[in-house]
Amino acid sequence: MAVKVLIPTPLQKFTSDRATIECTGTTVSELIDSLEQSCPGIKARLCDEDGKLRRFLNFYVNSEDIRFLNGAETPLKDGDEVSIVPAVAGG
Repeated sequence: MAVKVLIPTPLQKFTSDRATIECTGTTVSELIDSLEQSCPGIKARLCDEDGKLRRFLNFYVNSEDIRFLNGAETPLKDGDEVSIVPAVAGG
């Protein structure tokens, strides 16, 4: 089951400068573990010490914010697209 992951520029140093990665997983949490196997070190940037998704990153599955779905347990299916988007703040 292939899921396309869109990687933001600041994290592309972990993906050999690739903006997209194909990974597997039935949930966002499993996808992150798969991503870590392909791109060692990236999970520490996506998750805190307790393994929870970092607050300053937003995850979208097919343009739907996972905070309004099932969070890290949001189910994935073959062909889904997951976007990782750093939060932007300012004034």
